[in-house]
Amino acid sequence: MTPLVKLAPIALAAAMLTASVAQAQVKLPPTVTMTAYDTGTSGFNITVAIGKMMKDKYGSDVRVLPAGNDVARLQPLRIGRATLSAMGAGVFFAQEGVFEFATREWGPQPVQITLTTVDCNGLALGVAKDTGVVKMADMKGKRLGFVVGSAALNQNALAMLAFAGLTQKDVKIVEFASNNAMWKGILNNDADAAFGSTISGPAKETETSPRGLLWPALPPEDKAGWDRVRKVGPFFTQHTATCGAGISKDKPIQMGTYPYPIYSVYAAQPEDEVYMLTKAMIEGYDGYKDNAPGAGGLAVKQQTKDWSVPVHKGAVKALKEAGAWSDGQDKHNNALFKRQELLVAAWADFSKANPPADAAKFTEEWMKVRKATLVKNNLPDFLE
Repeated sequence: MTPLVKLAPIALAAAMLTASVAQAQVKLPPTVTMTAYDTGTSGFNITVAIGKMMKDKYGSDVRVLPAGNDVARLQPLRIGRATLSAMGAGVFFAQEGVFEFATREWGPQPVQITLTTVDCNGLALGVAKDTGVVKMADMKGKRLGFVVGSAALNQNALAMLAFAGLTQKDVKIVEFASNNAMWKGILNNDADAAFGSTISGPAKETETSPRGLLWPALPPEDKAGWDRVRKVGPFFTQHTATCGAGISKDKPIQMGTYPYPIYSVYAAQPEDEVYMLTKAMIEGYDGYKDNAPGAGGLAVKQQTKDWSVPVHKGAVKALKEAGAWSDGQDKHNNALFKRQELLVAAWADFSKANPPADAAKFTEEWMKVRKATLVKNNLPDFLE
């Protein structure tokens, strides 16, 4: 028995050394640049919390660049000046090459994801209380905030209206330059409603303002209403929000959500780089989960499975190591890779075929090509 007793401390030391080596495997560059929505938004706050963790744990200085719309958030990644972006549903629109991405300058983007968060908050239409709106149908004739260049916010707002069978024609659209400007528009009585996260700073500011704030519910039992929502925003899921402006565990609201923020990269980014970033976010979770509302939803075991945009191979590697990946997810992910490749190839062919010079006609013709490509390959088109 004596040799075994003597081996125990050695085995323990070896285990501790192995753990130390595993910890040292995460190597981040001296500086990491990320993009997010405007300062004060939940995505910005969560990204700042992650950045502080990366500084404290791995010695990497993180710069967070605020941007008012999806195009502005993706552009630094596209040209290699940022490595990660805290995107919303705009990452799906970028992949599909629609809305602001259905232009000569963009087209379908090979964007992929790492970690995402779904927490106690919801993503919904916030409405000033003094408008008299109680349910979504009451939005008819009201002023709805849009952000120029942000298909995600605008399309998501329309998805909320669709619950009540309303469309853009049933409201008065008021355009703003950024997310924060849109919410300021409610405070200044220039708009009545805006889409956003229940835990964002602007939402809380509006809730405590003289106008007040409420979130029209989307009851899950209204199946027809939810069918209409998903025709406009297929990435929405039913959700019971228990935190945010005017919301608590004692006063929950049934609404919709989707992962946000969605930490996004480009397919061409090195697998090892994306692996390290994802692994750092997984291993450093305890260092940021309580430092910003919604950050807790980034827990590796809470990751949204089989979403609408593929997970980067580097992130897949990190998730597999953490025991948070399955063969079924691999099958779904590979199908999404194929969808991206088909759309990117269709765009390349379209661009070579002397497309119209006029911007509107260019987009119109591209959308026809996009639809034909999806139909030919038996793939769904959420714009139908």
